[in-house]
Amino acid sequence: MRRALLRRSPGSLLIMAMLAVLSIGVSGTARADYPVTFNFFAGIPYELTNPGGSMPGSNDWSCKPTAVHPDPVVLVHGTAGGAQTNWGAYIPLLANEGYCVYSLTYGSLEVPWPLSALGGMKSIESEAAELGGFVDRVRAATGAPKVDLIAHSQGNIVGNYFIKRAGGSGEVDKFVAISAPWLGTYGDGMGVARTFARALGVNDLDAALGGTGVCPACSEMTGGSAFMAALDADGVYDPTVSYTNIDTAYDELVVPFTSGLVPGPNAVNIQVQNGCPTDFSDHLAIAGSQRAATFALNALDPAHQRPVPCGFIPPFTGA
Repeated sequence: MRRALLRRSPGSLLIMAMLAVLSIGVSGTARADYPVTFNFFAGIPYELTNPGGSMPGSNDWSCKPTAVHPDPVVLVHGTAGGAQTNWGAYIPLLANEGYCVYSLTYGSLEVPWPLSALGGMKSIESEAAELGGFVDRVRAATGAPKVDLIAHSQGNIVGNYFIKRAGGSGEVDKFVAISAPWLGTYGDGMGVARTFARALGVNDLDAALGGTGVCPACSEMTGGSAFMAALDADGVYDPTVSYTNIDTAYDELVVPFTSGLVPGPNAVNIQVQNGCPTDFSDHLAIAGSQRAATFALNALDPAHQRPVPCGFIPPFTGA
């Protein structure tokens, strides 16, 4: 059954996402103001009712960081995600904790809504430039010299490219990386795919995939790609940033999942199943899981650690 789930088409994923929206229930609420729903799809109703908008609690350009939480938090979505759809659990959770929270949709195609709500569909270089402009706006509005990033999936590569190659070094303090394909997804398996493609007469599989114009970033992030080799040539991590990597053994898109847990002197690696064998979160669910979100809160505020819950966490939706 799990293998069948892993072969879902984009159309079936969308249908399942809409069904998940209908079944969403609030499973955890933080201290004040905004209801927190731990479900990866919790942001979809907001996008449906406010297309291209911002979830309550985010993008308040009058927000001023406090001494307790001096860094604004910028949320960087994954492939086909967006400012609202990827962060339905995190925006209210962080806002209730007193953070100034900001979220953007980057890399969207010039198409009508709802397809325009699918971000992360352009080259990582151009997307990192969008992120850089957004971070500049956040820093200018809040007066904060640095921001913290929380990213999911492709958003980690976009965030790291911004830091390492697009002028963002010195502008980011903490980086919480959820399901980060630091070494490129599908790892050595992409080498096999490239060899097979050459046997079929396709000499540059990455260029062929990127040349479709639908998702250049998707081919850039693959294991062994020229893009990933160049980005990681000086190591995965920027030495000025503190990284916390949160990943799951059941990740079906970051393969092997350990490519999201690269050791480093300024990196803390967390596999969510360690100490919690009932956590079955996959690539999507980990971004809607209360367990993973608590790890993220502890990474942002290491001086005030909170107990990390453990319970049954289903794949796809999280809880």
